[in-house]
Amino acid sequence: MVAARTVLKTKVGIVGGGPAGLMLSHLLASAGIDNIVVEKRDHETIRTTHRAGILEHGSVRMLTEGGVSNRVLTDGYKHDGIDLRFGGQSHRIDFEDLVGESVWLYPQNEVFVDLAAARKRDGGDVRYAVTGTEVLDQLSDTPKIRFTDADGADFEIHCDILVGADGSQGICKRSIPKDRRVDNFIEYPFAWFGILTQAPPSAPELIYANSDRGFALISQRNDNVQRMYFQADPTEDPEAWNEEQIWDELQQRVAGPDGFELKRGPIFEKTLLKFRSYVCEPLRYGNMFLAGDAGHTVPPTGAKGLNLALADVRVLFEAIDSFYAARNPDLLDGYSELALKRVWRAQNFSYWMTSMLHTRSDASPFERKRALGELQGVVSSRHGSAYLAEAYTGWPNG
Repeated sequence: MVAARTVLKTKVGIVGGGPAGLMLSHLLASAGIDNIVVEKRDHETIRTTHRAGILEHGSVRMLTEGGVSNRVLTDGYKHDGIDLRFGGQSHRIDFEDLVGESVWLYPQNEVFVDLAAARKRDGGDVRYAVTGTEVLDQLSDTPKIRFTDADGADFEIHCDILVGADGSQGICKRSIPKDRRVDNFIEYPFAWFGILTQAPPSAPELIYANSDRGFALISQRNDNVQRMYFQADPTEDPEAWNEEQIWDELQQRVAGPDGFELKRGPIFEKTLLKFRSYVCEPLRYGNMFLAGDAGHTVPPTGAKGLNLALADVRVLFEAIDSFYAARNPDLLDGYSELALKRVWRAQNFSYWMTSMLHTRSDASPFERKRALGELQGVVSSRHGSAYLAEAYTGWPNG
């Protein structure tokens, strides 16, 4: 005889316990709105999955003023600008001077650590390492989530509102019938070959380099570990490269008459990150709402991914809070349209940065020189630089 599923009742059921799902759970709990989070990965896997993180000022405020943690301010690194490097020369985009804002270098897995600790501190119901997750009855007044917990017990969550924050490969988006959603998608003809290296920073801020050999990003992680990338073919095998080849390729992409040299060290991780942009429209199906990568992805060039997810959460939280505080569904009804305005703005910025800084393998001399002219136009114009600075640090109310 098959054991019956245990029914759990809550106001908001959240599929996905990454930063987006946990931030929404935290905000809802702070407003007295009961919620349950289910996540297929275990806590340790998420904690140790190293992902880069540039946080906009709005994202930093959500963590600090929202009562999650101040660790981003003590353990993170404030960056007041970036360098655009092309023609062998660096051109600093001064965020503070141009728009009066900054960003913070703070890895995404550390954001997760802070949020997970806050939910544990506040008694949140977050269930990691679940299996067999299903979502159903999204068009009804009582959407449901079925899952099996880490101990093998079967559960069914009954909720008023179901939130899909389960990432680009999650089940929630795929549960929407294809005739009820529009999949907007492009795949870029290049990837990023990424490394983690045990070395001191090569520069005080990030360097975005456009070279004849292709793009390179000289990023950071902390005082002792650095993350760097260079543009590569999507079929490239990272294991086919030895350390000397990697360092030589990176150095050639940032070389210039100023003699800039990367600080080298042992490489302990090699990855290949393929590029795609995706937007699901709408971000709602009945009483299920998508947030973060579950509804859209961007290439990492513009540092928008995590920030866009947190911006979704802010809009969705305000809509859910209004629904329960005043029984007013208007903001919920407008969630998808409002969130998508920012999503498409971020898609445009990410596409622009990616196209301007990368070189297609089949690019003509005209296209190559046109991109350099665009870069020159950005760095030689205060208005052009300010556009980049505002988009990179985060638009108002973000």
